[in-house]
Amino acid sequence: WKMFLMEKNAKFWNRIADKYAASPVPDEEIYKNKLHKTQEYLRPDMKVLEFGCGTGSTALYHANDVKQILATDISERMIEIAKQKADVQNIRNIDFQQSSIEELTIADQSIDAVFGHSILHLLENRDQVIDKVYAMLKPEGIFVSSTACIKDFFIFHKLLDWFGPLGRLIGLLPLVKVFGSDDLRSAMIKSGFKIEYDWQPTGNGKQKGIFIIARKPEAA
Repeated sequence: WKMFLMEKNAKFWNRIADKYAASPVPDEEIYKNKLHKTQEYLRPDMKVLEFGCGTGSTALYHANDVKQILATDISERMIEIAKQKADVQNIRNIDFQQSSIEELTIADQSIDAVFGHSILHLLENRDQVIDKVYAMLKPEGIFVSSTACIKDFFIFHKLLDWFGPLGRLIGLLPLVKVFGSDDLRSAMIKSGFKIEYDWQPTGNGKQKGIFIIARKPEAA
């Protein structure tokens, strides 16, 4: 059953991948601010993992800031588009792979930075994934995430609990988990992270997703 739902989820993202790739970023200024803030934490010798990379825009932007990036997504079509974009831009230090974060095997303390943008609310097992990210990071490694905390801004969020499973079953909706920004902060801290940067912008009078840069403490 779990594999069936995962396949349905992948098919949903495959189906919308081309439309997703052609759509403009919802708020260009907020997106650029996140990219520029992330750059402050990157170094040319870094090995980076991005999970839920979509069509690769963020990985491609940061390719020149780091040594190597492994960028993954559950959608085969998203990865195809990302590879095409990398070829056009002649970027060679990104390895795009189709994989879920759950399936991915990364050695403990082998990665300098992990990116997880617009993905944590789309996971069945958010807290276990955060634990997995913590384990794979080197001491003082960073986890950069941007997450739609639906409970913060959608007053009718309980409707997702009722209609979400049906929407997933018939392929109209992806998996979406409802939680607030405080829930996410608590999960990060519980895993052992220290939150160094925390920004939840607003636009058009509405609260946007929370952008967090969290660091794994130095080894004792």
